[in-house]
Amino acid sequence: MPIARAHPIIQADLDRILAADLPWDRFAGKRVLVAGAAGFLAAYLVETLLRANETRGGAPAQVLALVRNPEAARARFARHLGRPDLAFLFQDVCAALPELAADFVIHAASPGTPTAFGRDPLGTFEANVLGTRNLLELAARGGSEGFLFLSSGEVYGLGNDTVVPTHEDAFGYLDPARVRSCYGEGKRAGETLCACYAARRGVPATMARIFHTYGPGMPLGDGRVFTDFVADVLAGRDLVIRSDGRASRAFCYLADTAEGLFTLLLKGTPGTACNVGNDQGELTVKELADLLAGLEPALALQVRFAPRTDGDYLPSPIQRGCPDVARLRALGWAPRTSPREGFLRTLRSFR
Repeated sequence: MPIARAHPIIQADLDRILAADLPWDRFAGKRVLVAGAAGFLAAYLVETLLRANETRGGAPAQVLALVRNPEAARARFARHLGRPDLAFLFQDVCAALPELAADFVIHAASPGTPTAFGRDPLGTFEANVLGTRNLLELAARGGSEGFLFLSSGEVYGLGNDTVVPTHEDAFGYLDPARVRSCYGEGKRAGETLCACYAARRGVPATMARIFHTYGPGMPLGDGRVFTDFVADVLAGRDLVIRSDGRASRAFCYLADTAEGLFTLLLKGTPGTACNVGNDQGELTVKELADLLAGLEPALALQVRFAPRTDGDYLPSPIQRGCPDVARLRALGWAPRTSPREGFLRTLRSFR
């Protein structure tokens, strides 16, 4: 069937990811199970694999997209429906999985926003613990040759703000009695499961501690500052800061994060975690708002402050987050997109 083209920004991103010096041929003729495939990050991984099938020749990878919501999945992958190299498995990752084999498993099935944590903390925790166990069992039974768990920089917790950039051996604490800990503690437990399965069951599990990622296709206006700010610029609205604006985060463009995830999946050491983020992209919330407001000078957008009124939003208590990515750099990866360039590309991708 004819293959519909993606937005030019996305098409260029996918081709740039595939230009990375990675053993892409390992995917040839293999089945790749992507759990949470319709999510922001995972969908770009699916898109990359499908683009590789179009451009690299050889036996195509067979992508099995595990998703809970059929409508959301069909909408996200509308231009790919009917392709023989893409199939769907509609179910919750926490439910018993059917008997199937997958050569590679990517686990990205978890809520990823503070608003979602507030609305469904139990589901957030279970996806990262029960869901991870289910997928690791599948990988162990089927002898998978690659397993990637999408973890988070939130595993580092509190109390280590002086260790910035934060390396993989620096840990603070999380209060397990706080509902907000459902995400960080869930990711910690998921990583421990990966380490145990790597050590005792031979599953080649690697863990990606992802820091703030933005780019084409991200959900707009979901309560996170960078999605809210992009939504404001696209709507021509002034940007509203719901805090004191002093907290800082390292912002990584989606294509850089995706390339880092494939690097870890294909070249990482089993049982090992790597930070994935842009160590050169740290901005305070106020600096980010000023940057985005300035990207469309003709709109003359202003930055203002107002208190948050969303009761479901559970803000992170962490004031500063920036990764040390030396471990992933040693595998040949590096972030290549500045926040200015990345947010410009993001804005253009929505038009």
